[in-house]
Amino acid sequence: MLDVMITGGRIADGSGQPTYAADVGVKNGRIVEIGAIEGYAEVTLQADGLVVSPGFVDLHTHSDFTLAANGRAESQVHQGVTTEVVGQCGVSCAPARNRADIALMAPGYTDGAVDLDWLSFGDYLDHLDRLPLGVNVAAFVGHGTIHRAVLGDALRPADEDEMDQMVALLEDSIDGGAYGFSTGLEYWPGSLATPDQLADMAKIAARRNVLYATHVRNRDLFYDLGFGEALATARAAGARLQISHIQPKFGAPDYAMPHAIEMCEQARRHGVDVAFDVIPHDWSHTRVLAILPQWAQEGGVAAVSDRLNDEAIRNRIKRNPRPMWRLVSAGKWDRIVLMHSEANADLVGLTFEEIGRKRGTDPYDAAMDLLQEEGDNMSHLMWTSQSFSEADIQLALEQPDCAVISDTLALAPYGCLKHHIGSLSGYGWAARFLQHYVRDQRVLTLEEGIRRLTALPAARLGVSDRGRIETGACADITVFDAEAIASHCDVANPRRYATGIAHVLVNGGIAMRDGTRTEVDSGRVLRSH
Repeated sequence: MLDVMITGGRIADGSGQPTYAADVGVKNGRIVEIGAIEGYAEVTLQADGLVVSPGFVDLHTHSDFTLAANGRAESQVHQGVTTEVVGQCGVSCAPARNRADIALMAPGYTDGAVDLDWLSFGDYLDHLDRLPLGVNVAAFVGHGTIHRAVLGDALRPADEDEMDQMVALLEDSIDGGAYGFSTGLEYWPGSLATPDQLADMAKIAARRNVLYATHVRNRDLFYDLGFGEALATARAAGARLQISHIQPKFGAPDYAMPHAIEMCEQARRHGVDVAFDVIPHDWSHTRVLAILPQWAQEGGVAAVSDRLNDEAIRNRIKRNPRPMWRLVSAGKWDRIVLMHSEANADLVGLTFEEIGRKRGTDPYDAAMDLLQEEGDNMSHLMWTSQSFSEADIQLALEQPDCAVISDTLALAPYGCLKHHIGSLSGYGWAARFLQHYVRDQRVLTLEEGIRRLTALPAARLGVSDRGRIETGACADITVFDAEAIASHCDVANPRRYATGIAHVLVNGGIAMRDGTRTEVDSGRVLRSH
């Protein structure tokens, strides 16, 4: 007898080929039968008029800590995600010298929410393994976290001995199960790394056959230097390269996206294994702290706060001609919105133009005041901006090797995560992609859109038994209404679940049934070795 049978739907198997009518039979967490099934099952799920798809694979998230705090991954499961890849942009929860480093580096960190019982990367994965998980989790190890584990807050590149220690931590993390190595070169401390150092570490990823993912050093005025460095690093290291959220930002020339695609195509012709991904909306988000020049971020929270208290130093910070967001130097404060604050939750959702006006101060000063008021949680103050171009996103999606990612956190609108937000589309990124770019704009067919969410990212990650509806594959399955799936997130209400998802299976366990979340959490930690 089958454990689960899904009947009456049309299968989009992840290959990009046309859908077809068939039933799907599941037993012991695997797909065992596809076709006109005449047997019996303990549970039968109706899928009449619905699409039966592989579970969505989110290739780029920052849920490292939030999954440890609440492994049910409500915001993701409610929109059909069954696998997350954490540890992106050079930031991960491990390895660490001490628990204080975890608190500083972990995205979405919440004091007291988790027993920090790990230091090594393997121990971090063991911690997740002991939790009920709503999704499968594959984890990358971040260059920035490794750098802090060796150099602390030092505002300089690693020397040769320190590089040896960093390489050893990278190898130990891959031994512990890391599925890849990531860098965040636009952020401290990734911004300190030299190309030679990056290539030396990427060589380890290449030798161990794990993916190298990078948030490049620049995506605005000097976008070609940023993408060129990423391609050169992969070429020199022989590494498989994933360029994270490739879309250029405000300040880049209009031709930056087609040029970036041309650079990738030329690199492929010379043997570089490169692919990229996009966020399916035109909002960009980051820590407010990242807007400060590198020298102003050295020394930890207390040192930063002291600098912001000094009027002369504050004015020097404001004169920074090359902030991470050129919207800031251009004074486009009406396009920058406060997204997360513990100390000033009442201001979340307002633009910094509105916050400055409300407080009777310059918006730049308002941003620095909010950093100070956040205190020890300064590194978790988040903002978002309308930095991307819709035309650039569509052009990227037209490329066959472009995956779709969330760049967000797995959250829940209750418990210790109820006030957190990772991005404006965190609760609806996959739904928005299928609604806006597939159904409404028709940038991609439904079948191709599903491939970008399933088989493509799974193959890029190096997971062979997920991302496809085929016999023998793990039973990660999402059943949804292609005509009704929708995101309901906006600036004022970013924590509303997507709709249109009927059923979600994770390793054969029914996480959603008839549009309702169950108590089943059957996700697993995936390890590279």
